[in-house]
Amino acid sequence: MSSERNGPPGLGKRSRSLFRHPDFMKLWTADTISQLGTQVTMLALPITAVVILNANAFQTGLLITLQFLPFILVGLPAGVWVDRLRRRPILIIGDLGRALVLGSIPIAYSVHHLHIVHLYIVAFVAGVLTVFFDVAYQSYLPSLVDRDQLVDGNAKLEISRSGAQLAGPGLAGALIQLLKAPNAILVDSLSYLWSASWVFFIRRKEATVELLGADGAKPKMRRQIAEGWRYVWRHPLLRPIAFCTANSNLFGAMAQAIIILYGVRRLGLKPGAIGLIFAIGNIGFLGGAFAARRIADRLGVGATIVGSAMLFGSAGR
Repeated sequence: MSSERNGPPGLGKRSRSLFRHPDFMKLWTADTISQLGTQVTMLALPITAVVILNANAFQTGLLITLQFLPFILVGLPAGVWVDRLRRRPILIIGDLGRALVLGSIPIAYSVHHLHIVHLYIVAFVAGVLTVFFDVAYQSYLPSLVDRDQLVDGNAKLEISRSGAQLAGPGLAGALIQLLKAPNAILVDSLSYLWSASWVFFIRRKEATVELLGADGAKPKMRRQIAEGWRYVWRHPLLRPIAFCTANSNLFGAMAQAIIILYGVRRLGLKPGAIGLIFAIGNIGFLGGAFAARRIADRLGVGATIVGSAMLFGSAGR
């Protein structure tokens, strides 16, 4: 059970526009920059491996897997941890940490010591920091805005996430083509410093969070994580959905590695063209978001999940 104190004061029946809310605008700007940076990183790292280090299919696939693995391994522990800590420092550390680890790549490249293992470490560490950032900014929102502004705030943050998925790969491809992959990663690293500066200047005091168990004592983090895993494992719907999602992410990462290798070495595509291809592909996420409710109402949620899981793999044939 959790309780929050010192939350933002109410503003009356009529909600103030979030465009006039300086602290929310800082969070929204920081999140938009961070989401774009994440999309740039997702494409710039494997292209660096393929173009600069001549990575093979296994090495590229492993790199992309390490980018996505933290979302599976760290997602639940990150949620428990964020519930126990103040979110603003987590956001700043997440941005500064990604700036540091990504900034190490152009430095290593400039002194001719860039290695594929270096990219593996950067991919995993940046992924872990991204998980914590993504969990923290969603949990931080209620500390900044009033309850009747939460829907509007979440919608604006979702616009940033969706927009980054559409624009990020194209931006990454253009940066890589203009500056070369390591220098594009340097720009990406600097963008996280910019994001951190926006969060740093948020002035509203964050609500105090107290986590209490049924016995009135503070629950142990290991116990909370175990309870979360048990709940998912025992749930008749969540368990198969979790397996389906993990399976699709695994083979999706493999497909992405093959597409990048095939595009660069067999088709001779430039990074800008590869980025554009992934950007066009991400339009499907937006279309799916608009169509999902209507399709689920007609076919049922279960049939929609099973049908989509069977169909999306055929796109690569």
